[in-house]
Amino acid sequence: QVQLVESGGGSVQTGGSLKLSCVASGSLLNDDWMGWFRQSPGKEREAVAAIYSGTRRPYYADSVMGRFTISEERDKKTLLLVMNNLKFEDTAIYYCGRGRWPRVGGYWYQSDRWDYWGQGTRVTVSS
Repeated sequence: QVQLVESGGGSVQTGGSLKLSCVASGSLLNDDWMGWFRQSPGKEREAVAAIYSGTRRPYYADSVMGRFTISEERDKKTLLLVMNNLKFEDTAIYYCGRGRWPRVGGYWYQSDRWDYWGQGTRVTVSS
């Protein structure tokens, strides 16, 4: 069983920055995916960024490429998301997730392939 706890959300103005953290408890394996998704009211949960522990390679949604950076502190079981140059459309609840390679495969952006989710942290960007 894995539990995920996010923190770091808040309110910022456009162009500002935030750093989200996700601390995992339980066993993490080298074929785990760890990632961030977000959901706005009336919209489906969408992929933001993910990292595959086996290769440490990051993946990003086009909408955040060049602005967000995902990283993993494996020894601390912590997943980070540094968000720079925030835009109004980044406003959402951000969820940390964990998935396993056999199920996620190359489809990291599909939320229904992920197994565990945190409770979410709210990010509000205003002009």
